Amino acid sequence: MWLPLEEGHEMKVTRPNVHMLSCTQQSARLIEMAGRTAYKSEDKITDDSADKFVEMIRKRGHESVIEHSYATFRIVTDRGITHEIVRHRLASYTQESTRYCNYSKDKFGEEITVIAPYGVVQSNPSSGYAVWKQACEEAETRYFELIREGCAPQIARSVLPTCLKTEIVMTANFREWLHFLRLRTAPAAHPDMVVIAKDIGAILAHECPAVFGKYGL
Repeated sequence: MWLPLEEGHEMKVTRPNVHMLSCTQQSARLIEMAGRTAYKSEDKITDDSADKFVEMIRKRGHESVIEHSYATFRIVTDRGITHEIVRHRLASYTQESTRYCNYSKDKFGEEITVIAPYGVVQSNPSSGYAVWKQACEEAETRYFELIREGCAPQIARSVLPTCLKTEIVMTANFREWLHFLRLRTAPAAHPDMVVIAKDIGAILAHECPAVFGKYGL
């Protein structure tokens, strides 16, 4: 259950989200064309052969062939989650920089934005929401004090919370996305990571079900 969004002059609480920026067009067809090169069986390509071929090679474990297709996502989450995301080595990343973004400026609403942890319910005192929110507000206050004292954003950022909202653009080939989904939707994954991964998985399964249907299991 997500908390309602909160807005105002002081600190904004928001939710994570994902948006696909690009994906290889006719990705299954491209994978089929590449894969059939190994067997020189291009003559077997038909209008409806791509999905069956891709499912076949995936089930046989020939996942190197699906690396020919790529997808790019803009991910909005907290910085703690992006620390885990960037551990996936076979991908390219560009992330919102706390070194250069000055959250006291008008373009940021003169406030910081934080991501509410998954499962924290404001109406339930035992959730610790009030304590969490107070800690974030205190961090925001100290951040702005440091900015007013003349500290550069890259110095003032040292007091910002891990749950600070950030945006990261991630590009990876289909094999790496498949690995990402299998790992980040597992029972041991962080709950906030699971939310992001399942949203990405739903989009990719729609784009190329032959690879990502049930995350390739």
